[in-house]
Amino acid sequence: MEREMDVKQAGSSLDSLISSFNSRIAELQELVIGRNMYPASSIADLSAVDAALKAMELQVQAIKDRLREETRAIPKAKKLIDASLRQQKILQSMSLHVPSHLAERATILNAEPNSLFPETSNKDPNCGSLKQEVEPAVLPKEKKSRASPPLWYVTADELDSLSSYMRGRLTLDKVNAAIGDMATYAEANAQLISAPRKKLTENILEKALELRDIATTEAVKGKHFFLETDIKGPTLKLDNTGKAILTVLRHLGRISETRIGHCRVIILVKPQ
Repeated sequence: MEREMDVKQAGSSLDSLISSFNSRIAELQELVIGRNMYPASSIADLSAVDAALKAMELQVQAIKDRLREETRAIPKAKKLIDASLRQQKILQSMSLHVPSHLAERATILNAEPNSLFPETSNKDPNCGSLKQEVEPAVLPKEKKSRASPPLWYVTADELDSLSSYMRGRLTLDKVNAAIGDMATYAEANAQLISAPRKKLTENILEKALELRDIATTEAVKGKHFFLETDIKGPTLKLDNTGKAILTVLRHLGRISETRIGHCRVIILVKPQ
């Protein structure tokens, strides 16, 4: 847009110079006529002609300078157009892979830890073996929060590379929407692990201790993860479709799984 404004201003300036040039020519014509009509004043007229010619020379030089500047700017404008077209292709490619409900994830991540894990949440009772035997009030010193889980979306080529029996009826948008869900679960767990005690109820505190135990294990340490019991939609669910999506994402190297105690832990993995 700025480049278009510059071009318009340059064009206006050039038109102004041309108009002034034409005015000078008309003035010279009038002076020549006047000299022929009044020979006695021809010397003064010639002086006026000389001054007008000098002014015209300056204007011609200004026109040449402006044309030179515009000529030099053409390659830069072409490079800018090429860069804009490449950026447009990148954005179009990104838009094909981003699920339509991505904005919903941002809303969920801004929620308080208590609203992410209400007391009625479906918690795996078998994970009780991971509880600490000490008093719940004893919490590790709060650490700096980690970066948000990245969204390693699947491309159309990756999905098409799978065999038809594995891919089934899954669509690219549904698979990438599930990746958004998994990032939401992992982000919620990270917030819960690092949340200060005063923001957690006793029930939430118990889950936070379990998650902290899991986060310190060698297989999970330093990685984004969630539990099978965290899976609750909106796209990824513990049904046949959800299991098929998990199988596809394991095969494409987006997730890995491990068992810690009786809990099934799903780890987000950077694709190779």
